[in-house]
Amino acid sequence: MIPYGRQDITQEDIDAVVAVLRSDFLTQGPQVPLFESAVAEYCGARHAIAVNSATSALHIACLALGLEPGDWLWTTPVTFVASANCGLYCGARVDFVDIDPRTYNLCPQALERKLIAAERTGRLPKVVVAVHLCGQPCNMAAIHALGQRYGFKIIEDASHAIGGKYKGEPIGGSRYSDITVFSFHPVKIITTAEGGMALTNDAELANRMALLRSHGITRDTAQMTHAPDGPWYYQQIDLGFNYRMTELQAALGVSQMARLDDYVARRHQLALRYDELLVGLPVTTPWQHPDGYSGLHLYAIRLQLERIGSSHRQVFEALREQGIGVNLHYIPVHTQPYYQTMGFQAGDFPAAERYYAEAISLPLYPHMTDDQLEQVVAALAHALRPGRMKNAPFEL
Repeated sequence: MIPYGRQDITQEDIDAVVAVLRSDFLTQGPQVPLFESAVAEYCGARHAIAVNSATSALHIACLALGLEPGDWLWTTPVTFVASANCGLYCGARVDFVDIDPRTYNLCPQALERKLIAAERTGRLPKVVVAVHLCGQPCNMAAIHALGQRYGFKIIEDASHAIGGKYKGEPIGGSRYSDITVFSFHPVKIITTAEGGMALTNDAELANRMALLRSHGITRDTAQMTHAPDGPWYYQQIDLGFNYRMTELQAALGVSQMARLDDYVARRHQLALRYDELLVGLPVTTPWQHPDGYSGLHLYAIRLQLERIGSSHRQVFEALREQGIGVNLHYIPVHTQPYYQTMGFQAGDFPAAERYYAEAISLPLYPHMTDDQLEQVVAALAHALRPGRMKNAPFEL
C-alpha cells in the first residue's frame, strides 16, 4: 500500500531522541525551548509555545484571546473538527464560512457577506480561524482587513503549512493574525510524533498560553499574589491544562527542522509531476494562488463527475483496491452528527459540500519515489478507465 502520507525518520532523528533518553530530562528540559526557538526564528515570530497537539494549541489560543461563553468563533467547514471544536471547548458558539471554490480555503467574499449580516443582528465573531488547507495559505490580507473593520481576532490554523510562505514571508510570522498554530502529527510536513505549537508576536498572549499549557501554574514571582514561601514555591493562578510537549518530541522536532525546506521542495517536485501526468484525465488538479507558496501537505484532486461513469465512492474504492492509500480531507464539519444537533444541515455551505462530493487526496510525502507516483497515476487512470466515462476517452 502506498499511503497518502508518511513520516520520514532518519538516523539523526533517532540519535537525537536516544540522546534525550540518556539525559537527565525526559520532560521540562532544554529541548522544548530549543525547538520553540528554532521554529520561531524560522518563521520570524517573536514567541512560540510548544504543546502536545495542534488541538491543544488551538484551545489555548482561543482562551488567550478571551473566547468565552456567549462569543462566536467562525471557521471553514472544510477542515478537521478541531478547528471548530476549540471554540466549543471555551463555551463559545461556532459557525462556518463557505470556501473559495479554487483554493478550498475560507472565502473572504463569503466572510464579508456574513459579517455584514451578523453586524445587523449583533452576532459578530470574536475569533475567526482561517485554515490553510493542504498547506496553501488563505487570503490573509483580506481576512486581516475585515478583522480590523469588524473587530475580530484571527487564528491561522496552519497545521498543514509549516515551510510555506504568504506574500514572500514564512507562514507563522503572524503578520496578518494574532496567533498561528502548527501541527507535528506524523503525516504532517515535519513530525514530533504528536505535537503542536502556537506562535505569536504578542508577549501577553505568549505568557497566557505558556501558563495555560501547564495547569495555570507559575514560578514567576512577578505573577504571584504574594512573596513566595521559599525556593520550592509555585502558585496556580489560572485553570490550565497538562498540554506540555515532552523532551523526546521536541528533540525529534529540532532534528526534523534541519530538513524542512528540503521536504517542502520535494513535495513541490512531486506535485509538479502530478500536474504533468494528470493532464487529460477527468480530474481538477490543485490551483495555487500566486500570493502563496504552499507547504503542500496534501495533493487533493477533484473528480469531474459529469465526465465519469463511476461514482466518487467507486473511484475511491478502486484506488484502495489497487494498493493506493488515498484519503479525503475533509468531511465538512457542519455535516457531522454532533454539529447537526446544533441546527446545521446539508445545503448550508454548498461550495464546501460540492468539494466533499468530488475530492480525493492522492499520496504525497517527501521520500515517495517517482515510480510510486507514476503507479498512483496509473491506478487512477485505471479507476477512471474509458469504459466508465460518459464522454471521450483519454490517454495516460
